[in-house]
Amino acid sequence: MARRARTKVNNWKKRAVQIQYSTLLNLISKADQTAFGKDHRFEDITNHQDFKNLVPIRDYEELKPYIEKVVAGEPDILWPGKPIYFSKTSGTTSGAKYIPITSDSMGHHIDAARNALLLYIAQTGNADFIDGKMIFLQGSPVLQKKNGIDVGRLSGIVAHHIPSYLQRNRLPSFETNSIEDWEKKVDAVIDETISEPMSLISGIPSWVQHYFERILERTGKENIASVFPDFSLFVYGGVNFEPYKKRFDKLIGKHVDRVETYPASEGFIAFQDDQNDRSLLLNIDAGIFFEFIPADEYYEENPPRLSLSEVTTGVNYALILSTNVGLWGYSIGDTVKFTSLNPFKILVTGRIKHYTSAFGEHVIAEEVEGAMEDAVAQFPQVEIIEFTVAPQLNPNSGLPHHEWLIAFGKEPEDMEKFEEVLDDAMQKRNIYYADLLKGKILRQLKITSLPKNAFNNYMKSQGKMGGQNKIPRLSNDRKIADAIEK
Repeated sequence: MARRARTKVNNWKKRAVQIQYSTLLNLISKADQTAFGKDHRFEDITNHQDFKNLVPIRDYEELKPYIEKVVAGEPDILWPGKPIYFSKTSGTTSGAKYIPITSDSMGHHIDAARNALLLYIAQTGNADFIDGKMIFLQGSPVLQKKNGIDVGRLSGIVAHHIPSYLQRNRLPSFETNSIEDWEKKVDAVIDETISEPMSLISGIPSWVQHYFERILERTGKENIASVFPDFSLFVYGGVNFEPYKKRFDKLIGKHVDRVETYPASEGFIAFQDDQNDRSLLLNIDAGIFFEFIPADEYYEENPPRLSLSEVTTGVNYALILSTNVGLWGYSIGDTVKFTSLNPFKILVTGRIKHYTSAFGEHVIAEEVEGAMEDAVAQFPQVEIIEFTVAPQLNPNSGLPHHEWLIAFGKEPEDMEKFEEVLDDAMQKRNIYYADLLKGKILRQLKITSLPKNAFNNYMKSQGKMGGQNKIPRLSNDRKIADAIEK
């Protein structure tokens, strides 16, 4: 299976631009009689330029009038017929967001997740984890109904479609997975897994880290390797793993291979296909047409919308999707950077709306994560549990600065020196930030050290413990920072 999957993926890697062009025309053809297709003259679209002329870029809020009709149960609005699911996510401005999942899209979610594992097997020859137990820390698989359509979290929906050949070894049980309270769920998951030969563990790093720490608290063991000696593969997505790496290495106590994936409710966007390359292979043959807007031009009136044939490496792009669920010119909110054009491989660099630019510096997630990675490399004893960055415009004394709120697993012995090294790394990654310090507009960053459980307590207070919920790496105001400090 792994060899066949590798051959198939290698074939579409080579024809990426052609496949993307065909995908756009196929999507347009299939949806030309929908309400959206008629409103945007899909019958007149014959190429990408036509599409750009007739279909504007929209985020969820701007597409919401159409989505509300779909949620109300009306057929043929964004995509032929009705969706088979709604993936419910937490919107920052619109409350709950309902992303349609169709019969055309569902299989691609499963295929991509499967391909990530099969390509790992094809490269490494390691298939032993298939014989052990596997855990997927995910949302509840219990689905609600909304106008006759099942509604749930993406990970809970996907739980209903895991291939039968993985089901016999999969944990936790349906009953445990259905527990809504995250703290109770983790305890129940530990009950079911602590004596099992766990070989694959999957989930968002921050929540897997929490699971590991609770296991060690309960067992008194030194590391996870002594609890799960067969644990050999960690599959994760949603965040940059590097800030968590040192803490994970200590918690696990041995080398474990990692596979990163990039799933979203809107579609399975990319996955790691090479253990020697941390960048992700763009999933170009999955019913998604990709466009890319240079991030520094995103808020201009008519920003350039590039197809796959027009991108370059090293540029930060806002990611735009048109998909077989009926999202058209949809700004998903993520930013990516190409590391390779043959094949097309990306790194996720952050969120287009998550930045710190109180003084025009426009610091992004990739920069703060990279600076943290550089600093920790110089302080071998330091372990990071979680962190976020916010501007401090009105300090009690001195100049304004960036405040780094950090929960340490182990603090640096010399915090002032760590601040200096971290600030120097930031200046090297963002020249605007460096200029503000040289011009005495800002002072050096300041670290606020937090208790180990501070971020978990904050997420609990927001009703966002566990599942696919993540702490924003940085923000342009102090709402999150002030709430965490409380």
